[in-house]
Amino acid sequence: MFLAQMFDRKLNKPSAQTALKGRNEVIDSGTHHFVNGNPLHSPYPEGMETAVFGMGCFWGVERMFWNREGVYVTAVGYAAGYTQNATYKEVCSGMTGHNEVVLVVYDPKIVSYEDLLKIFWEGHDPTQGNRQGNDIGTQYRSGIYTSNEGQKMAAIASREAYQEALQQSGVSRKITTEIEDAGDFFFAEEYHQQYLAKNPDGYCGIGGTGVSCPIGTGVQSG
Repeated sequence: MFLAQMFDRKLNKPSAQTALKGRNEVIDSGTHHFVNGNPLHSPYPEGMETAVFGMGCFWGVERMFWNREGVYVTAVGYAAGYTQNATYKEVCSGMTGHNEVVLVVYDPKIVSYEDLLKIFWEGHDPTQGNRQGNDIGTQYRSGIYTSNEGQKMAAIASREAYQEALQQSGVSRKITTEIEDAGDFFFAEEYHQQYLAKNPDGYCGIGGTGVSCPIGTGVQSG
């Protein structure tokens, strides 16, 4: 009975009323990016924009973005939930509502939001619901969290384009990716930041569908 209840919590997002309440104290996430040395926290240089993606375990997801030309800094954290300044243990309980996400701070003059969306769609399987591979739970759901109307339009257009590409490739599963306005982003603990650079042999359970995402949805993110 206990195991069944625990599994149910992992697969069903709590409500704002039933979620853990959290705390006022900010989690210590460190100050600088382990790979490129740039500051993790704002204020970021003038002209930079932000993107937030949930693609499964954030260790492997972050690595997909930090070496991309035009990306100033990346950080892992928790978003789209209810618990203020949640800890990793709390997120793993399924009782915060959060998704494991990556914050990407980028220069749109060098790399476009659409370029980042291509990495997003091709870097994981967006049809699996509350899981990625062997990682199961609402914290591993596929999600795009947008900071403006341009990003939202581009994200929706890319989702439609990728769904068509999947179907044309013989993949009949429906995309489950949620596209929502970006709310609060809570930085994860310091040891999670750039984890696979600090631990090169660490776990990465992220895998894509093998289907390329069409380039050029015709929607600008500005």
